[in-house]
Amino acid sequence: MMKGNVWIAGGGVISGIGRDLGECMASFEAMRPGMAYMQHLRSAHAQTFPVVEVKAGNEELAEIAGMPAHWSRTALLSRIAAQEAWDASGLGSIADYRVGLVSANTVGGMDKTEDFMEAFLADTSKGKLRQVVHHECGAVTELVADAMGIRHHVSTISTACSSGANALMYGARMIRAGMLDVVIAGGTDALTRFTLNGFNTLMILDQQNCRPFDNTRTGLNLGEGAGYVVLVSDAVAEKIQPWCRLAGFANANDAYHQTASSPDGIGNFMAMKGALEMGGLQPEDIGYINLHGTGTQNNDSSEGLAISRLFGNGVPPASSTKSFTGHTLGASGGIEAVFSAWALREGIIYPNANFSVQMKELAFSPVTAFSRGNGLRNVMSNSFGFGGNCSSLVFSKE
Repeated sequence: MMKGNVWIAGGGVISGIGRDLGECMASFEAMRPGMAYMQHLRSAHAQTFPVVEVKAGNEELAEIAGMPAHWSRTALLSRIAAQEAWDASGLGSIADYRVGLVSANTVGGMDKTEDFMEAFLADTSKGKLRQVVHHECGAVTELVADAMGIRHHVSTISTACSSGANALMYGARMIRAGMLDVVIAGGTDALTRFTLNGFNTLMILDQQNCRPFDNTRTGLNLGEGAGYVVLVSDAVAEKIQPWCRLAGFANANDAYHQTASSPDGIGNFMAMKGALEMGGLQPEDIGYINLHGTGTQNNDSSEGLAISRLFGNGVPPASSTKSFTGHTLGASGGIEAVFSAWALREGIIYPNANFSVQMKELAFSPVTAFSRGNGLRNVMSNSFGFGGNCSSLVFSKE
């Protein structure tokens, strides 16, 4: 039986604008997006497309994570953010609770597989097999769970760009079903040549800094990172001071196209509406929307039209933090959940970087300035993925 509330006890994030939540906030406040030409990923497109890399090599990340440097960058990023989330929760020892890890990603250990294939294709007797044993998405989650001593439940979600948000939904359901007391939920992804080349084939990469919800937008910038929140039950929440409550969530699919949203954003609309309904809220109760906002022609138009349909003339302040972090794919829903929960706790509204020209089909435009002290009661976070996999989360103060 599903019952009780699910609370956010803490969160952690590492991205191209900061190695922890505090550094990310400083980048937002200073209007300092993380786009640059790639330094760590080796690619023929190194000087063509700006990306948002975490500003550290694998050796340094491994030292922070307490993991071997030959493991996938996806796992290293995951461990760093998940550990920060746990430390922020104030819950003490993981061994004291029934804890699960629900982690999303889309590339798994692909970064190391690419290194293996480079040597193997040149000489089939070459290549280090240790570079391919953690190739699949689930292997990354298992490495982090083992490193953190998580034993009660380990799951991996891979639903494209909504993966991280869906990880929170899955974790919340497990808590409400009484199966776990605590779930570390979110996502991680590292940049790979496979990802970069795939999005280049789709012709949706911008050769300049991305401009979500701008009429001149021409595509997205890929990013990397990880973000996790610690979800807890009512009983656990009574022992600490939680950040906020995960009040509502919903997933919907418009089944329109493999990589494009429906032009009128029907899946986006249904996901947002469903999240509000679960939370017992009306559109006017939302004080800020963390937009999916990738910067592609299709995404921003469909999301914007869905928001206009749901909120009418009362669209709340909204912005895309991908204008700073880039699109981190499987990590984005987790990273933006942390940003959204923190925004609610601290009264923060994030800026939308690089915006200058109003979209012709929309009556609203994104917020372009960082601000604190906003009286936020409810915050929405959108994550809309390939295949029409649309998810929305609503965080509430009480």
